[in-house]
Amino acid sequence: MLFAEIIRKKRDAEPLSREDIGEMVAGITSGAASEGQVAAFAMAVLWRGMDHDEAAALTLAMRDSGDVFKWDDLPGPAVDKHSTGGVGDNVSLMLAPIVAACGGYVPMISGRGLGHTGGTLDKMDAIPGYATQPDNDLLRKVVAEVGCAIIGQTGDLAPADKRFYGIRDVTATVESVPLITASILSKKLAAGLGSLVMDVKCGNGAFMESFDRAEELAGAITGVARAAGLPCHALITDMNQPLASAAGNALEVVNAVEFLTGARRDARLQEVTLALCGEMLVTAGLQPDRAAGVTAARAALETGRAAEVFDRMVAALGGPSDFIETHQSHLTKAKLTRPVLAPSSGHVRAIATREVGLAVVELGGGRRRADDVVNPAVGLTGLLDLGVEVVKGGPLCMIHADDAAQADAAEAQVLAAYQIGEATDVPMPVLKIID
Repeated sequence: MLFAEIIRKKRDAEPLSREDIGEMVAGITSGAASEGQVAAFAMAVLWRGMDHDEAAALTLAMRDSGDVFKWDDLPGPAVDKHSTGGVGDNVSLMLAPIVAACGGYVPMISGRGLGHTGGTLDKMDAIPGYATQPDNDLLRKVVAEVGCAIIGQTGDLAPADKRFYGIRDVTATVESVPLITASILSKKLAAGLGSLVMDVKCGNGAFMESFDRAEELAGAITGVARAAGLPCHALITDMNQPLASAAGNALEVVNAVEFLTGARRDARLQEVTLALCGEMLVTAGLQPDRAAGVTAARAALETGRAAEVFDRMVAALGGPSDFIETHQSHLTKAKLTRPVLAPSSGHVRAIATREVGLAVVELGGGRRRADDVVNPAVGLTGLLDLGVEVVKGGPLCMIHADDAAQADAAEAQVLAAYQIGEATDVPMPVLKIID
């Protein structure tokens, strides 16, 4: 069948067969389907949706477009977490070594930034020498010896998704529930996991802004995962404000190192990270319940075992051998920094979180096109949380930029994003757990 005919069927709301979907995925993988055809297919799915069988067929076809790992030789369970993306979401950098320090094995296949959200892989790329796309033998070695590896898709792991992911980012088709489901689960199933925990973001900085849409996505992912034989729980977490106080790749790495060492821990970031770790330890069978899981995760963090695992992972994948201790000397820094000053006194009553993420993109810390080069040094630090009291002329955040024009543009976006006025209720970081 011609790719155009498959696109037409989906455009006209006709059901796609497993064979139709398999042929489209094969075309995406081989390049036989042009970028325009892939974009048209994505847009048709965004508008028309997919039923459960279509979404499962797309997920499995994308999984089977390349290698599928098996971790039968590990002495413990292979487990992972995936976030739907947000602003200041560097949870993975702390979570993987925490879970590894608790006896789990975390082969974390991560992605690059999508739209206004930062990508875990872009953060790891900020570490000089770190191999974000190792060959399969090195991945296996690091996971077995260290306990975790945060990497990107190799050319042989779900290659259909790798191409599809980049095209969706620049064609306004990111928000499709079946496409998000297939993208996430194809990689996780190909990674050979024994269990998975999802962090589904909800709010004005998430792709799913409403709670109902986030719950729909969480249900779709957990349902398709279980149909494919992968135990999967989901946490719905709030993204009506940046999760960390930093947004920008190298800056979020610094934030993660400070978190792991105890030099500084953002409260909401800590609550979400430990909740996800606890759920992972339960789904992996390493702890009997959530409370025990969170206690074990906190102990791994407080004793320094998680920081040690992170240091070993960085070194094993080609980064500096003493990164935790000397990270500031290894990470690139922006040419200028300056504060964004509050225009009035009051409390932070609302944050347009997507706009904060777009400010980082405007600075060069994200992508407008799939082939854009990301500047790891730029971004924002000291971002104030909802509910915090501010004084006129006090800092809302600090801009890290490479030139004054970029800083001016980012400052205007941050000022537009922050509303200052009467104090208001602040959402809880973890809104619901679906198990």
